[in-house]
Amino acid sequence: MDPKILLLSTNDIQGGAARAAYRLHQGLRMQGLDTQMLVQFQESDDPDVISSQGFWPQISAWTRAYLDVIPLQFYPHRTQSYFSTQWVPDPFLRIIHNLNPDIVNLHWISGGFLHFENLARIKQPMVWTLHDMWAFTGGCHYNGGCEYYFNSCGRCPQLGSQHSRDLSFRGWQRKQRIYPDINLTLVTPSAWLAEETRCSPLLEGKRVEVIPNGLDLDLFQPRDKSFARDIFNLPQEKRIILFGAQQASKSRKGGDLLQETISLLTKMEGTDHYELVLFGKGISELNYDFPVHQVGLLRDQLSLNLLYSAADVFVAPSRQDNLPNTIMEALACGTPCAGFTIGGVPEMIDHRINGYTAQPFDTGELARGLKWILEDNERWESLSKAAREKAVREYDQEVQTSRYRDLFRALLT
Repeated sequence: MDPKILLLSTNDIQGGAARAAYRLHQGLRMQGLDTQMLVQFQESDDPDVISSQGFWPQISAWTRAYLDVIPLQFYPHRTQSYFSTQWVPDPFLRIIHNLNPDIVNLHWISGGFLHFENLARIKQPMVWTLHDMWAFTGGCHYNGGCEYYFNSCGRCPQLGSQHSRDLSFRGWQRKQRIYPDINLTLVTPSAWLAEETRCSPLLEGKRVEVIPNGLDLDLFQPRDKSFARDIFNLPQEKRIILFGAQQASKSRKGGDLLQETISLLTKMEGTDHYELVLFGKGISELNYDFPVHQVGLLRDQLSLNLLYSAADVFVAPSRQDNLPNTIMEALACGTPCAGFTIGGVPEMIDHRINGYTAQPFDTGELARGLKWILEDNERWESLSKAAREKAVREYDQEVQTSRYRDLFRALLT
């Protein structure tokens, strides 16, 4: 008999981690598993997604999210990177107990969703799907090159702190106290994040599995390029370079690096043959000396599918990333990708096979890579075919959900 699974995520479809969690929820249900999803903020109308609906519960949710960032106000020199404290009490432990699942599958649980100490009060086996590094840092979601989390954090560069016992140190200590008493298995979408997880002294001895995220490949597939461009009013005769992210202007996603890359490409090729298309939040803060078409934030998957199909290349200039949904979605739509060899990106983009990977953070090489992808039609067709084949081979939703189902069963035997 298959176990009853409860997935926990701050959101259901807002953000890359949330979409990955919701897709897993959908895939598990399609395989006949009894799954529900508990979220702080619900945007879908899925009856199997549970949230505290109503005026006062929603006010409570927004209040917790606001209170969670108050400790950061004591660090006026902090960066704009995500830093989560998870100190605010929450009402979800009672809901989890009432639902009584066999296994709790955690995903992105920050933003005031779960009080961290409540993890020790969940009695069921837990599988935590990591979408970033927060589980083993003092509060940052990506370390940005800092290695203090190998010890005990403190003097956090993202907080702009010079104190050894700062907020990051206290966050690290909280995790050190809680983890030994938790029945916890870690799942990472990328081998890169798995290695980072295994190196953490906080999670020493915990089981770590690598299961890439999955996609509905019947939905995300190559569509007629001419039709897709008509939908978005894009020029038929130009080569379309696509970039997008949940927070595109954040430095981790490399919006500034893309600006440099596009500037260098313009010097090589001019502006007559290319057009840059941008989607996501923070796009209006980015300026390019280049023809730009902005489509804003796309919330439905069909629009995303058509936009990827309209493009000739998707560029991901991230400084640090796990297994970006955007690259996975682009590959599934037969769109070659370009990015830097960081995080899980080289696990997705096979150099000169389905795209191009440049050395971090060589914007000149990335510009040459874009030119290489786009300058030869026959080469582009080969790259496009290989992109789709990669997605079918490694990112099929049915493969992902089967591996999770087998893991859940194994944990209960």
